[in-house]
Amino acid sequence: MPSDRHARYTSAGRALGESRIRNRQPSDGGCGCPIIIEGRRDRIALQAMGFTGPIEQVNRGWDLAKFVTHIFETYGILNKVDQGASVILLMDWDRTGGRLQRKLGERFNAFGMRVDNETRMELVRAMKPEGRTVEGLKAHAEKLQPYIDQIDPQGSEEE
Repeated sequence: MPSDRHARYTSAGRALGESRIRNRQPSDGGCGCPIIIEGRRDRIALQAMGFTGPIEQVNRGWDLAKFVTHIFETYGILNKVDQGASVILLMDWDRTGGRLQRKLGERFNAFGMRVDNETRMELVRAMKPEGRTVEGLKAHAEKLQPYIDQIDPQGSEEE
């Protein structure tokens, strides 16, 4: 695990930048890969870091079976643009988030869907000292932005 803040932000920024590229709509040079998050504040945090593609919220009043079916029917087994993972799972890195990540991953896998867990795992390693939630990234958005923009300059606000 990177020990100094610069190395950790570089690692987190790389993971977020790569995810932001995949999340962006195909018309904007991305894949339209949805990011699955827990709640509204997680969406706000991702948008603060320049995410503009589909973000699907688990906590919308549906049970997990209905949610997973909706995601499967909407996005399919593989991402149609790059044939990669069809969804990026990004639950919090606390105990509850870990359980939800595992449950959703198992259900998506049962549908034959490819799931990206790498973004979350990199954030767990890099950002744990700063917090344990996706919404907590918002407090670091300004500091993370240059690292994200190194990977994904197209998503920066200057353009």
